[in-house]
Amino acid sequence: MLQRLAKVLAQGLLVVALAALDLTACTRQESDERSLRVTATAYNSVSHQTQGDPSLGAWGDRLRPGMKAIAVSRDLLAQGLQRGSRVRVDGLEGEYLVLDKMPGRWRRKIDIYMGNDVAGARDWGRRKVTIRWSPSPPKEEGS
Repeated sequence: MLQRLAKVLAQGLLVVALAALDLTACTRQESDERSLRVTATAYNSVSHQTQGDPSLGAWGDRLRPGMKAIAVSRDLLAQGLQRGSRVRVDGLEGEYLVLDKMPGRWRRKIDIYMGNDVAGARDWGRRKVTIRWSPSPPKEEGS
């Protein structure tokens, strides 16, 4: 009876140890996530809001109404927000792709792409939001 109890206890400790390892792995993954409080505005595919082709991002990506895309200020590029990064914006559903960058004068700012919905962009206005993302791994030479 005592041996059986010891065996059950040992199995229980093993389960607890494995669960702790699993939680450690989850915590480590989550700790790679970055967050930052930024100013968020919105923009549209209209000529007076952009430079050049209003449906073309600064990296040459074609922007289409309905896409979940953002432009980022250039200081955010050094913090791991690169072209194609997936970003969650507190208060908005889903993930947004970084497909555009803003002129150099802006700092700690994102611009949310709202297609042709000028009224929606005006309603959004200017807000302070928290953004969350996992930095992209550094690109290797030649890739």
